[in-house]
Amino acid sequence: MATIRQRSPGVWEVRQYTGLGADGRSTQISRTVRGTKKDAKRMAATLTIAPPTRAASHTVAEMLDAWIAQSDPTWAESSRRDQRNRAELVRSDRLAKAKLSKLSVADIERWHSRLRKAGVGEGSIRNRHQALRAALTLAQRWGWVTVNVAAVARLSTPRRSVRSSMTDDDVRQVLIAARQVEPHAELALRIAAVTGARRSELAALRWDELDGARLTIDSSVSVIRTDGQKRVLVDAETKTGNRRVVTLDPQTVALAEELRAVSGEYATWMFTLDDEPAHPDRIGHWWRRARKASGIDKGWRLHDLRHWSATMAIASGHDIRTVANRLGHSNPAMTLRVYAHALDASDRGVSETIGRLLTTTPTPISELRMFEVRASGRLRRRVNPTSGGSRGASDPENLDTPSVLVVTRLGSKTWLAPRGILHFAGARSCLVGGASFLGGRDLESPRGVSRMYFVRRSPC
Repeated sequence: MATIRQRSPGVWEVRQYTGLGADGRSTQISRTVRGTKKDAKRMAATLTIAPPTRAASHTVAEMLDAWIAQSDPTWAESSRRDQRNRAELVRSDRLAKAKLSKLSVADIERWHSRLRKAGVGEGSIRNRHQALRAALTLAQRWGWVTVNVAAVARLSTPRRSVRSSMTDDDVRQVLIAARQVEPHAELALRIAAVTGARRSELAALRWDELDGARLTIDSSVSVIRTDGQKRVLVDAETKTGNRRVVTLDPQTVALAEELRAVSGEYATWMFTLDDEPAHPDRIGHWWRRARKASGIDKGWRLHDLRHWSATMAIASGHDIRTVANRLGHSNPAMTLRVYAHALDASDRGVSETIGRLLTTTPTPISELRMFEVRASGRLRRRVNPTSGGSRGASDPENLDTPSVLVVTRLGSKTWLAPRGILHFAGARSCLVGGASFLGGRDLESPRGVSRMYFVRRSPC
């Protein structure tokens, strides 16, 4: 239980027991509160519920080390390499020497500013920030800190340009060209287009993972450089660590079965005859040769087959959850962020559907009549839009007689007519005794404000 004592008017000291130190003596923490006793009690309650621990004296660098040691076994090789590099970049700043107990949101945002002044790009800043945020999330879960200040700090919002996509003809042309490069190249690029598989996932495919039309994607090939700079291929988890099963189209299945009949009996891996999986660079080499032979834009990458697959699936109306599963995204929100542009086609379809439901037969302009209601209370016939001139108030086609009174009440207008009460409530109402209201507008004139109404000679 925290204790409170008043040191001077408006200044309070709150103390909380934190246990025994290494020397066996009692330890405590102290907080100074400026304000009322109620503010001091609020601080005492906070310290009682979630008292800071001595672990908060650790530095940011020490927390990063603990985070890597804790998370390293769960990371794929590529993620392990990236996260270690980002943590090392965070350690290179003086922020790494700050105590966790004294780390503030201002410290994080000043760190962002230093990086920008040093010429670091926004993408790199965001990657380093995410590494620090993950480390502080672990510290919060362990009770080392009560607030993750990195989660509160603001990052600049990146300007996302609309991602372009290959055309259907581009994809067909590159697949035809891949057939001339290497029989397995056509299958690799076709699977990339159909399933959205990444290059490293294609290299890790085995023949036993293809069961009829169902293909299991649960690993990827990572390239590790040893101390001697020798490259070692490792069959590791996918980028997100997800195992997914996707369905192939009949033509892709037929091509795969044809190639399996030739090499599948004595080959484990789908795209190599070696004992080790295919190097991802082999898939990339096939792509570059097929792209050059097809004559498509040389700016297209192998990864753009994945973007084309997702874009076409979403634009065709398939739900985001299914598309995210095929791509291996752990969260459909990621799919929405990256492929939001593909929703434009679906949005146009929704617009056309709603528009068809609201389509009505337009009223011929010859059936419209225009009337003017003045504050004096008289209803007068105006010019027919399709014929020149005007008619007098005694014209038999008039809705009402010239002696109609207009009563203004709370912004509405009520007509007392021989055929009943005709009521307007602004520009949205309908005549309820012999004509339909189609619209209106106010007009300024030397005699005051008038409202012009367009009505149709038919019951409401």
